[in-house]
Amino acid sequence: MPHPTGGYKNAAGQKVPGTTTIISRFKDSGALLHWAFDQGKAAQRGEIDNLYDKRDEAANIGTTAHLMVEASIKGFPFEMPAALNEEGREKVISAFNAYKAWESMTKLAIVAQEVGMVSEVHQFGGTLDAIGLLGDELCLLDWKTSNGVYPDYLIQLAAYSILWHELNPDKPLKGFHLCRFAKEYGDFSHHYWTDLKDAGEQFLLLRRAYDIDKQLKKRAA
Repeated sequence: MPHPTGGYKNAAGQKVPGTTTIISRFKDSGALLHWAFDQGKAAQRGEIDNLYDKRDEAANIGTTAHLMVEASIKGFPFEMPAALNEEGREKVISAFNAYKAWESMTKLAIVAQEVGMVSEVHQFGGTLDAIGLLGDELCLLDWKTSNGVYPDYLIQLAAYSILWHELNPDKPLKGFHLCRFAKEYGDFSHHYWTDLKDAGEQFLLLRRAYDIDKQLKKRAA
């Protein structure tokens, strides 16, 4: 999701932290460290030549499938990256088709995309991927490229819900949808939650901790 140039600003023109900035400050890096360890061991065994080349190769397929979906929603032309080989392109198309099948099955309609918002109550900003319409109910959608679903994804969705409901109190969201593309194979999976109040509470605690953390860093400097 795009971050506004110059960052998020409140009504007074003051900068406020973004949702992902707040969450990332306290993010559990265990999954990333585990991946790096596994890839490092593979490099030692001679199975891969370069750790970062492997990381970029893995990211290309899932990320490309994600971008293909976004282009389809916006009605933009999409050009497959030249760096992807035939097998990679087939995986991207397979992931895209799986998403389109889910979209068709649910009769999902996208009514808003890349909505940037700032909370005056909690002083933070965020840009959600999309607002969808399922039947006659609005829902929140987010796309991820990863090999799993992690707690910070739920916290991020809940934070976007806080933003949306503060600015649109007459347009309640009913449900949270996460559309995930696996990094290496581009496999598509859909995850759904009806309620994320606990994740919202967690985010607001992180929001407060973010300010305290900044104060402590100044004291320790």
